[in-house]
Amino acid sequence: MLNFLIFAAGLAALVAGADVLVRGASKLALSFGISPLVVGLTIVAFGTSAPEMAVSAGAVLNGQMDLAMGNVVGSNIFNVLFVLGASALIVPLVVNMQLIRQEVPILIGATLLLLVLSLDGRLSLLDGALLFGLLIAYTVFLIVQSRRETRSALAAHAAPNEFDTELKPAEQGAWDSRLWVQLVLIVVGLGLLVVGSDWLVTASVVFAKALGVSDVVIGLTIVAAGTSMPEVATSLAAAFKGERDIAVGNAVGSSTFNILGCLGLSGLLSGSAGLVVAPALLAFDMWVMLAVALACLPIFLSGREIARWEGGVFVGYYAAYVSYLILAAQEHDALQTYSSVMMGFVIPITVITLVVSLIRRPPPAAPGN
Repeated sequence: MLNFLIFAAGLAALVAGADVLVRGASKLALSFGISPLVVGLTIVAFGTSAPEMAVSAGAVLNGQMDLAMGNVVGSNIFNVLFVLGASALIVPLVVNMQLIRQEVPILIGATLLLLVLSLDGRLSLLDGALLFGLLIAYTVFLIVQSRRETRSALAAHAAPNEFDTELKPAEQGAWDSRLWVQLVLIVVGLGLLVVGSDWLVTASVVFAKALGVSDVVIGLTIVAAGTSMPEVATSLAAAFKGERDIAVGNAVGSSTFNILGCLGLSGLLSGSAGLVVAPALLAFDMWVMLAVALACLPIFLSGREIARWEGGVFVGYYAAYVSYLILAAQEHDALQTYSSVMMGFVIPITVITLVVSLIRRPPPAAPGN
């Protein structure tokens, strides 16, 4: 009963934290002339990925290498398939061209880099330093790029741009228009998200251990989903509030941060021994992570939005992936049949449908974003 109460309290903290964080982050974007997309890719994404970093770093220090790697790989699969999918089911998500041209290719590049670094079965101290250094460079680049584009737009049009048109004159005196209030909202929101996810993961791991599930499977499923609850809560709240750039940017940015930040720090903490990569992850799950990152491009390009049906496909595939993990962990007799049906029927039909949709869907009427 205590674990059920902890689980419920964690969910409540996540919902409250997400609402506060989205409000503070969106207002901060207006104050600094930074686009909501970049806020979603940096402040919100990094903040909501704090639980993944904490869990992975703690797992390395406790010698649970499988849990550290499984948490990040599982979280990235969850971010793309479930977080984006569930958000699109609420409202079709318009995709900023910056995501298509820059952010998704960067995510794919980071995923490929992780695969290459992991081919020898471990992430060394040097590998961790490389990943973490790339995260710092990427963050600085995003902020500088956004501020330069904002200044250019203002100089070219000599009129309010897309950022300050949202802040109507009547809102100038609003209680959340002050910088210190926005920072407090972000800190409080992040604090609630971290505490809520910690309670959720604690209760979930107890449930999983009672069922005799391995560390790898726990990391890929329960811990990955639990530490990604901030992303779920934040993206869903952003979708409800109409902050679609934050909703999409949060999911994509969190996935990039998980690879560069969480595994970068974990590699640094692992010392000379390095972070061991489980053979099962390298043989299957890391390739699934790459596949879902690659799947973003055709879906984002098909009309530059994630339609509701495409969100449903994403959520359905996440359910299929988790089902596969459970069957594999139990060495169930139905595993072979299930795999054959997925590989021989479901996946090809989905690929054909996406290709046809990409070809037939007309281009957007106005350039915008």
